[in-house]
Amino acid sequence: MPDSRVPRPRRYLVCEPTYFAVRYAINPWMHPDVPVDTGLALLQWRDLVRTYREYGHTVENVPPVPGLPDMVFAANSALVLGGRVFGSLFHAPERRPESAAYTAWFKAAGHDVYRPESVCEGEGDLIPAGRYVLAGTGFRTTPEAHREAQEFFGVPVVGLRLVDPYFYHLDTALFVLDPGEPGPGQEANIAYYPQAFSPGSREVLARLFPDAVLATREDARVLGLNAVSDGRHVFMPPQATALAGRLAARGYVPVPVDLSEFLKAGGGIKCCTQEIRS
Repeated sequence: MPDSRVPRPRRYLVCEPTYFAVRYAINPWMHPDVPVDTGLALLQWRDLVRTYREYGHTVENVPPVPGLPDMVFAANSALVLGGRVFGSLFHAPERRPESAAYTAWFKAAGHDVYRPESVCEGEGDLIPAGRYVLAGTGFRTTPEAHREAQEFFGVPVVGLRLVDPYFYHLDTALFVLDPGEPGPGQEANIAYYPQAFSPGSREVLARLFPDAVLATREDARVLGLNAVSDGRHVFMPPQATALAGRLAARGYVPVPVDLSEFLKAGGGIKCCTQEIRS
C-alpha cells in the first residue's frame, strides 16, 4: 500500500521566527507569563525548513517584521489557489499589520492580492480539498468571508463550524492528506478530529469524506492535525503517535518534526507553512 501514495513537489512560503514571542492572548494556548525559548523555536523552525527541502519541496521566505511576534504563522496570511491570492483580514488587531507585509511579498513575486472585506485568516480557515474549499468559522474567519472566497475563486466553499476554542482555526482540527482533483474524479483524502466541529458540520464531513482518518483528542491537543502532507509524506509532530499509526496503516509516511515551542502560541507545522498553489 505505501507505494500507492505519490508525493507531489510543493512550494511553501515561511517566515523566520526572529521576533516570535507570546505577548498577548488571543487563543487558550497563549499565556504571556510563560516564557518562550526563542533559540529553541528558531532551531525547530529551521529543522522544518530543512526537512521540507530534503523531501524535494521549494521553500521561500518572507522577511520578519519587528513587533509582529505571530508573523511566523505564515498560513494565516492568505489562501493561494490557481496562482490567485486571497489575502487576510485578521480578527485580532495585534495581527492585522501582518497582512501588509505578506501582501508586499506576494506583489513583489508578481501576484495581485485580493483583500477581503470580512474577517478572514487565510489557510488557517480556508483549506482546498479536491473540488471544494473547506472553510472554518466560529472563532476567527466569518461566514461572510466564505462567500467572498467562493466569489473570488469560483470554487464551492463548504462552511464548517468549530466549537472548541482550543481548535480555533480549521487547520488545527483538519488537514488534507491528498487534495485529489479540482473537478469530479479523484476525491480528496482528509484527517480530522470530529469533536472540534458542531454536530451538523460533523455530518457534512462524514458525507463528503466517508474514508477520512479520524484523530483522537490526545493527538489533536498536541496539534497533530496541524500537519502538512505532500500526498505521501506527512510532516507532523512526533507527539501524535496514535494518528501517525493510523496514517501509516493507510499507506502514508509520517515524518516527525518537533515544533513544540510554537504550541505556546497555539501554532504548529501547518501554521508555519503557507502553500503557494500555481
